[in-house]
Amino acid sequence: MKSLHLASPEDLPRLLPLVAAFHEHQGFNTSPEHQHNAIVPLLEGSPHGAIWLIGPRRAPVGYVVVSFGWSVEYGGMDAIVDEIFVRSAVRKRGMGSDALNGLSKALKDGGIKALHLEADQGNETLKRFYQRCKFETREGYAYMSREL
Repeated sequence: MKSLHLASPEDLPRLLPLVAAFHEHQGFNTSPEHQHNAIVPLLEGSPHGAIWLIGPRRAPVGYVVVSFGWSVEYGGMDAIVDEIFVRSAVRKRGMGSDALNGLSKALKDGGIKALHLEADQGNETLKRFYQRCKFETREGYAYMSREL
């Protein structure tokens, strides 16, 4: 897929403004230093996750962060979409769908057994978007977190 590129350290200056825009949009109270420190290990090859740029590599319009884990239920490595963001000015052009679908294929080809994500239960537009990308709500399950 031409509009999805694995990010590397040289992409940091283009990635940081996208992360800041997403965190502001979501109301996350993270500092620029926090954002920088959270993504640099992924750009430097951490085995725990990776970041892909959406759109042209020199002028990306979004990004996807994926974290890797292990699932006994699914029988091997799984992945979680930790963040996905496309600039509002270019949404509804299929770039997010293309990114998730291309990423899903690449992860499957790489041996990943399942791809998960979380959706705001009150955001029907977001849920429909994820459903179009073939994600299904697991009835009776809720993604829960505990900050440590």
